[in-house]
Amino acid sequence: MANKLKKPQHGARTLVEAYNAKGKHYFAGIRRDYISELPCDANAHILEIGCGNGDTGASAISEGKCVCYCGVEVYYPAAEVARSKINEVIVGDVENIEFPWPSQSFDVLILSEILEHLVDPWAVLRKLRTLMKPGGLVLASTPNISHYKVVLMLLRGQWRLTDEGVMDRTHLRWFTPQTFRQMFESCGYHVHQVRPVSQLSLKAKIASFILGRRRKHLFWRQIDLRAKCL
Repeated sequence: MANKLKKPQHGARTLVEAYNAKGKHYFAGIRRDYISELPCDANAHILEIGCGNGDTGASAISEGKCVCYCGVEVYYPAAEVARSKINEVIVGDVENIEFPWPSQSFDVLILSEILEHLVDPWAVLRKLRTLMKPGGLVLASTPNISHYKVVLMLLRGQWRLTDEGVMDRTHLRWFTPQTFRQMFESCGYHVHQVRPVSQLSLKAKIASFILGRRRKHLFWRQIDLRAKCL
């Protein structure tokens, strides 16, 4: 696939305006945890939705994890940077663009902190599934709205939006570990693991043990999901 950059399509303007207020660091960074889980497959094709400035993709390419890494990014300045790092970048709102790739094009789908920004992530997941090869790997994460700090905030009758984190003001959807899993399963994916992105601190482990296993989700800041395409 050629390395090309397309202009933003209709529907992306509102989101771009929201992201203009964020710093460059918001679109940078490598998901090392994802890179470590990718099989060493020099023939693999990887698609990342919300690829930012392409750091994760560049790392995957340099470490021999794929032959082609494609990205979709709504924020044009970040996409311009990604253009020099990965094979192909499509600029636009994933909910409104038409994908240029044929069905069953990709072996891996990466959705890092992106689904919470969408109006209808269910529709997007169904659309993306057609691009995946049978048995394709899905790596996805999202903030956990059932974290104890959010629960305490609600108990105080508050709903405070922030520039980043769980309560990021650009979020349109919120998930618990259970509802995140259910969304993928309802869209035709086989979920085989749901866990926190980061290991729990010692205090969190103790509190989780005292409260019982059914309450462990209270201490997950972010939800990490692994799935396969059926």
